Amino acid sequence: MAPVEKAERGNRPGEFALIEEVFAPLASGAEGAFALKDDAALYRVEDGCETILTVDAIVAGIHFLSDDPAESVARKLLRVNLSDLAAKGAVPKGYLLVTAWADDTTFDWIKRFAAGLADDQKRYGVSLWGGDTVKTPGPLTLSLTAIGEVPIGGMILRGGARPGDDIYVTGTLGDAALGLEVLKGRLSGLGHEDADWLVRRYREPEPRCSLGPRLRGLVHAGLDVSDGLLADLGHICETSGTGARIEKDRLPLSAAAKMALRQNETLFPLIAGGGDDYEILFAAPPEKGNEIEAAAGEASVRATKIGRVTGPDEGVTLVDGAGHAIPLKQLGYSHF
Repeated sequence: MAPVEKAERGNRPGEFALIEEVFAPLASGAEGAFALKDDAALYRVEDGCETILTVDAIVAGIHFLSDDPAESVARKLLRVNLSDLAAKGAVPKGYLLVTAWADDTTFDWIKRFAAGLADDQKRYGVSLWGGDTVKTPGPLTLSLTAIGEVPIGGMILRGGARPGDDIYVTGTLGDAALGLEVLKGRLSGLGHEDADWLVRRYREPEPRCSLGPRLRGLVHAGLDVSDGLLADLGHICETSGTGARIEKDRLPLSAAAKMALRQNETLFPLIAGGGDDYEILFAAPPEKGNEIEAAAGEASVRATKIGRVTGPDEGVTLVDGAGHAIPLKQLGYSHF
């Protein structure tokens, strides 16, 4: 490794100085990370376990706003990946990070970004194991690979839902999509407390790491809601060869989302398809209902039954209180 020079205050250092000064502390104490001084990390899997890997990238102007706080961007990057692990029933262990810094990314921004990661490492019990850092003319692009473990055969897959299964979702829906509307100035009339709640849910999702491992052996299929409830439910149904019927009145909403809907009912499509919820959506046999309720209670996570898995020819349907289908132009976010 080339010699490292201490960065001058206010200036962005070179690659190795940046790693040494800002990111090596995030690997402190992580066995196999070698203080980020080697070309690879060493990971020793626990006996009787399998490794779960997931990766997501976020891009300025697409997945976060250019003026979002650096700490929040870091938390979102880590948490969307931890959410994937939780939905697979995995316990998070560590992560790899790739950063492509835009020309206008300041050293102060990078340090605050690393501080956000440090806070969440303590919260979720993970460490940085390695990665890469490069320059780009823009936009700022960040990619994170999260590593977790499950007992052999314990991974919760998308496929496996069966007709008659109950469909559950954790937390509340639509907050993040409404929060983005607040930030873009397209949702007004809310009190400061409600607006702040929605913005926080957009910037800093809550991965359900405490519940995910408790769902192993109780559910037939699951994933996390990133592209929108109905779109992601469609992924479960397509992989499982089933359909699904969701009841609008059962969808769990926060007080802030309810207030926004009272003011403007046309916001409802954002609840069902806005995305960025990062809640666990899963299908489970009805006889597991009491155990699921107990697991959610132990994890201090709300889990709401919102519908049922149907036959393969019925598609994904959202119905109102009278059982009539509710048409929606778009089921979720499209990446392309």
